[in-house]
Amino acid sequence: MLKPLAAEFLQHITNQNNWSRQHLLAFAGKIVQFNIALIKTKLLILEDGSLSIASNHAVADATIHIPPSLALRLLAKDEAAKMLIKIEGDTHLAAELSKVLQYMRWDITEDLSKVIGDIPAEKIAAISKKTVAVTKKQAINITEMLREFWQEEKPVLAKKWQVEQFNNDVDTLRSDFTRFEKKLAKLKQSIQESTTN
Repeated sequence: MLKPLAAEFLQHITNQNNWSRQHLLAFAGKIVQFNIALIKTKLLILEDGSLSIASNHAVADATIHIPPSLALRLLAKDEAAKMLIKIEGDTHLAAELSKVLQYMRWDITEDLSKVIGDIPAEKIAAISKKTVAVTKKQAINITEMLREFWQEEKPVLAKKWQVEQFNNDVDTLRSDFTRFEKKLAKLKQSIQESTTN
């Protein structure tokens, strides 16, 4: 039930963003699986460069893994988070499809205007954009608040300087232990020499 609707929606989005087809034509017939949190979706690139939902049994040419924490960072437009996305298989295919999907936009105003007219569609689209922006900002604030809570109140996450300090302390301890071992070996040797003499 949902798959045909999702496939139809992908076709519609591809038609609205016609520029995307030329970027995907070279990958016709390829399948990319997205593992985002607990959701797994396989997209098929069709012969005309448009997108569809692939069957569950289809073998993916590339797989993109995005854990929930990384998904929140990506929503917050954290550029460093993009470097942490795990890709298996055809990395060129996955990177190209990700780039295309990143720039695709659903022109909801155009679709609404066909049903309710231009002016109401514009108003609804403006309210929707504002709601999405506020929701996104609140999600980012909650994420920051949780991060701060886990670092300050209930220290589950370490701050960067704490990790660096720990690493420096471990290095210092290792070098101190090495020096101690050498001194201990010299002391043992001198004790052995004094007992044999």
